[in-house]
Amino acid sequence: MSELYPLKFEPVLKEKLWGGKNLVSRYYKKADPDIRYGESWEISAVAGDMSVVSNGFLAGNNIEELIEVYMGDITGDMVFEKFGNEFPLLIKLIEAQDDLSIQVHPDDALAKKRHKAFGKTEMWYVLESDKDSKIYTGFKEEITKETYLNSLQSGELAMLLNVEKPVPGDVFFTPAGRIHAIGAGIILAEIQQTSDITYRISDWNRKDPDGKSRELHNDLALDSIDFKATGENKITRTITLNKTENLVSCEYFTTNVISFNELISKDYNLIDSFIIYLCIEGEFLIRWEGNSEPVLKGETVLLPAMIKEVILEPSPAAKLLEIFISENYNQNKSNN
Repeated sequence: MSELYPLKFEPVLKEKLWGGKNLVSRYYKKADPDIRYGESWEISAVAGDMSVVSNGFLAGNNIEELIEVYMGDITGDMVFEKFGNEFPLLIKLIEAQDDLSIQVHPDDALAKKRHKAFGKTEMWYVLESDKDSKIYTGFKEEITKETYLNSLQSGELAMLLNVEKPVPGDVFFTPAGRIHAIGAGIILAEIQQTSDITYRISDWNRKDPDGKSRELHNDLALDSIDFKATGENKITRTITLNKTENLVSCEYFTTNVISFNELISKDYNLIDSFIIYLCIEGEFLIRWEGNSEPVLKGETVLLPAMIKEVILEPSPAAKLLEIFISENYNQNKSNN
């Protein structure tokens, strides 16, 4: 069987009412520059939007087909045992030139019961933001279901929400059940479970070009909302050059950031998982076993689990997100 290599995929771009044109111009997506794209799905195993390999001899195969053939060599044995042929993460770039809807996502139990799907816990890494941009995340304080319903009826829901001002490099972790919205003027990277289930609660009275309002899902959302999810949610980290800094660790994913202007050696022998690199600044080379693969700003690469040692070579400097699933997180959780 031929040796696996770092895999790139054709991004799946999504035109959105609230989108913009910067994913194409500043993150180098090959698409119509006049269309307002809100999302670029970098790696996806969502049915109907399956990522297709764009480089090397596996070009043209989708991610599910790869896992069917290579199994744990792609995902890691631990990940394959749990998820089978379904790749467990969805990686996106999102551009909001207008506010996104106020929304919530179900947890695994509710999503399985209602949709035969995974729930949606996610995180955001802010890439760009305007000085007046806002992130809506959770409630200001714990509220009752009655208070929530009254605010929904009166159109004052936004007044109950915790609002934060994001700057590039900020991280927001949003477990399933935490009400949230991305505000206008923000570009961010989103790491989430493989799920496309969103319950839209309020859409700011917005109309589409045909004068129609988008569908709301308030009955479904009611059982999903965590009314105790409150307060400040921003995670800030001091980034040390040429070091791996952890941003978020949870049972669904671990995300680190690496800002580097020197060679970085990575040893993944103790990690039984694929690794994803999302280049957010500059460019770099992945070197392994005498081979190399260039990675440019805006590109996302899947490093198969069977590749355990790589060298990251910046040219001349780069910043990336490093994403994987940690077996140690589950072990630590069970021991606590």
